[in-house]
Amino acid sequence: MLITFSCPACGNITMFGDQAVTLLKLMGHSGHVPGTLLAADIPASLKRLEDALAENKQQAELQDCEQTEDDDEPPVSLSKRALPLIKLLKAAKVNACNVMWDISSKYNTGI
Repeated sequence: MLITFSCPACGNITMFGDQAVTLLKLMGHSGHVPGTLLAADIPASLKRLEDALAENKQQAELQDCEQTEDDDEPPVSLSKRALPLIKLLKAAKVNACNVMWDISSKYNTGI
């Protein structure tokens, strides 16, 4: 499942559903899809997300030290995956517009 975030101030952001739900929960939301974040709630949600990601980054760095050399590639951190969403939230904050998210219909084949 893919989730698409949208707001009038920025282009749409599409990400894997499990990562999108995790980020929504870090913002203090239920993680239900579809959903809406009102413009008035964006600053607090953005702060929660950034604070949670900073905490997760510290934990990830500790885990990276424990990683063996047999791993081919390091995983992409949640902090890096969140960057497009953070950009969208900042644009929505500046332009005082709502953010919406839903299952991406572009890739939904109905199968």
